[in-house]
Amino acid sequence: MTVGTVRPGGRTARVREAVLKAAGDALVEHGFDRLDLADVARRAVVGKTTVYRRWGTAAALVTDLLDDMAATSSPRTDTGSVAEDLRANARLVQRTLTDPRQGPLFRAVIVAATCDARAAEALHRFYAVRIAEWAPCVEQAVQRSELPEGTDPAEVIRAVSAPLYYRLLISGDPLDEAAADRAADAALAAARAGTYRSA
Repeated sequence: MTVGTVRPGGRTARVREAVLKAAGDALVEHGFDRLDLADVARRAVVGKTTVYRRWGTAAALVTDLLDDMAATSSPRTDTGSVAEDLRANARLVQRTLTDPRQGPLFRAVIVAATCDARAAEALHRFYAVRIAEWAPCVEQAVQRSELPEGTDPAEVIRAVSAPLYYRLLISGDPLDEAAADRAADAALAAARAGTYRSA
């Protein structure tokens, strides 16, 4: 057998991968309120009992999907400039939220998180991973004296993406690259003014 032809984890990992992909497809097409485990099993070409035994509920399936998304998210950009790093972060969020698959998927998992505690915890973990990954660009900016001492890196990263999620979920305003750049620039201006310094 050629090395690299079998994915690590064997059948269990392959089943999980197939089910999570199928769940993502179903969420994009129908949303969380119509996510059906039997339909997911059919799409994944696995037995219904396998899906019901391992996940049990639509919320548990969405929780696992979010955990998988956190583990496979794109790495951060490191340009050496906090302004460019924050713009790269904002543009990544913007591209993700407007992607034909990822955008509807994020809407669906956010809906799931509003009505299920486990899904909410998974969503919090997902964003904690993303914030922790991007926080070093702010820490490095403080070290380079581009931002004030005591600037809270997590607050700056949250400030970059929050306006973009607002556009996606509430206002319906255009979610384009210009909006992403404005969000990054506004967060940077606030950070430079000391708004995000720890008390």
